Amino acid sequence: MSSQAKRPRTDSMSSKHTLIGTHNGTFHCDEVLACFMLRQLPEYKDAEIIRTRDPKELAKCDIVVDVGGEFDPKKHRYDHHQRAFGESFQSLHPEKPWVTKLSSAGLVYLHFGRQLLTQLTALGEGDRQLEVLFDKLYVNFVEEEGFKKAMTLVGEEFLDRLDYYQNSWLPARAVVEDAIKARHQADPSGEVVVFSQGGCPWKEHLFALEKELAVDTPVKFALYPDQNEQWRVQCVPAGLNTFQNRLSLLEEWRGVRDQALSDLSGIEGCIFVHAGGFIGGNKTREGALEMARRTLQASALPPANGST
Repeated sequence: MSSQAKRPRTDSMSSKHTLIGTHNGTFHCDEVLACFMLRQLPEYKDAEIIRTRDPKELAKCDIVVDVGGEFDPKKHRYDHHQRAFGESFQSLHPEKPWVTKLSSAGLVYLHFGRQLLTQLTALGEGDRQLEVLFDKLYVNFVEEEGFKKAMTLVGEEFLDRLDYYQNSWLPARAVVEDAIKARHQADPSGEVVVFSQGGCPWKEHLFALEKELAVDTPVKFALYPDQNEQWRVQCVPAGLNTFQNRLSLLEEWRGVRDQALSDLSGIEGCIFVHAGGFIGGNKTREGALEMARRTLQASALPPANGST
């Protein structure tokens, strides 16, 4: 670390103060986010940010991002503007699939991201959940943010996203994984999962975990209690971005409610089936499960017209 660096715009800073260098002039989300992430780390927590394009001033900095025309992690130089630069996440870490050329924020996240997340969460480096969170934040934040007007705004958004992924999205993955592993206890078909504690962001996790756990028969229904302690039976969609279902609730039930639905289905406690057939309700878990079972049974029957 440079101890004799002269820093414009400061009078009282210690000569041993850590320096982060970036360019002056118009600022962008890229270097702002890079500086924010670095400042979350103990070694850069109190660092002064020097905004300049002067090579002599940049040479005094402990770390430089988005300026200087050099990428050299050993020297903590993280620019991506030079013509020869073509690095992606995959080129630097072949086990990762992303081939988009890295921004300066991407370079900082690649080299410091796991350390950053261990600092901001209770997860330890090497924890499988940390790696899942590391990937999610890169794909959905680091490389997708637009320009912002201040490091504070970008930092607040980053921390909000981290808070959601850590405290909602990531715990939901464990809930979904447990439900998938217990699916044959919910129903022998293995095509129904139950979230006994209530609804959660489950769809993305379900699709990913079915592949990860090599689920042979895709799950068709998710059951969970609502805020009124009644139960929902929701169809699993065919994909994340479609309104089609793997299997919809029975057509003759759709749009029918309450006792009329119970009379029609022969299942006590029915509340409704949506006209689109993607969700229904019952007063009890057993009733909601029976609605799923009847739909599964009907789908296994030969066509009513007797065709082969």
